[in-house]
Amino acid sequence: MARKTRKYSKKASSTVERAMKKRKAGTLKSGRSGRKVKSRKQAIAIGLSEARAAGAKVPKKSAKKRKAKKRAVEKRAVKKRKAKR
Repeated sequence: MARKTRKYSKKASSTVERAMKKRKAGTLKSGRSGRKVKSRKQAIAIGLSEARAAGAKVPKKSAKKRKAKKRAVEKRAVKKRKAKR
């Protein structure tokens, strides 16, 4: 039986763990607005993105999430353009 490779590296899991501890302490803030993070899922996402930026082994975001984010960014840009008129 072949051994499965790890999806996430130890560095990635420790980064997520650090983010979770910060959230519990109330010091974890989101990047864009700078608001305090209360959601567990959001804390995990922040930890994973920090690990990705640091070069840890983390799978890519799913295509569905990338597409949704792209759509949201485009929508925001259109709103901004309309507001300038």
